[in-house]
Amino acid sequence: MESSSLHDEQRTVIILLMAVLAVLVLAGLIAALGLWRQGVEQGLVAEQSLESVTNSIGMQLVHIPAGKFVMGEDAPGRGPVREVQVAPFYMGVYEVTQAQWQAVMGFNPSEYQDPRRPVEQVTWLQVQAFLEELNRLEGTNKYRLPSEAEWEYAARAGSQGRYFFGAEAGWLGRYALFGVTNGTRPVGSKYPNPWGLYDVYGNVWEWVQECWHDDYTGAPDDSRVWGGGDCSQRTLRGGGWSNRANYMESTARGSYSPTSEDVNNGFRVAMAP
Repeated sequence: MESSSLHDEQRTVIILLMAVLAVLVLAGLIAALGLWRQGVEQGLVAEQSLESVTNSIGMQLVHIPAGKFVMGEDAPGRGPVREVQVAPFYMGVYEVTQAQWQAVMGFNPSEYQDPRRPVEQVTWLQVQAFLEELNRLEGTNKYRLPSEAEWEYAARAGSQGRYFFGAEAGWLGRYALFGVTNGTRPVGSKYPNPWGLYDVYGNVWEWVQECWHDDYTGAPDDSRVWGGGDCSQRTLRGGGWSNRANYMESTARGSYSPTSEDVNNGFRVAMAP
């Protein structure tokens, strides 16, 4: 009887030890998952190290590698979906700041003035003048606006979801300034996408080169600027500080007159390799 009772006690101790061990293992897995998810949310896990260059006015551009991606989505104005081949190019790490605009153009048109914030209230035509002057100052002809395909490819950074970090709009506040009523913020205030680009969603809408097309019917299958369209309107991407979350999606598009100013509109520079 004593021997049987001893065995029962030993079995009880072993069961308790196994239960404690299982709890500890589960707690460790939960903690590791929490750290991983936090890293994803902060844009740290998937971020890649890409070559970058910096010009004479402190404008940093990252090398965007060649590749293919599926552009658009099956929604009005955002399709038809197609595969696009993209040639390598450079893209501004940040939206063009008021300090950079001032250095090139000699004035600052922005409503929310701060040298660290993106320049806004610039028309598409004024941006063309900026690029012409920037090329002159840098002794090149490589600076330009991105095409619409280049913009979406760079914003997606290899992703195919609603946002470059996934489908959960609840995470958007980590990456984008949106839905506010008091203007822009300094560039780079949020986390970047995996290719190191800041504020591709929110802060300011970004002009691209194309005239407006109602959808992608007849669009090229490469990343060159798509000709034609309604040139009384020019295309913008990325959403602005006053917009809702659905304007931050990688496929979201907008248009504006090339001669009109708006406190939500700015731009990001591209450069030929």
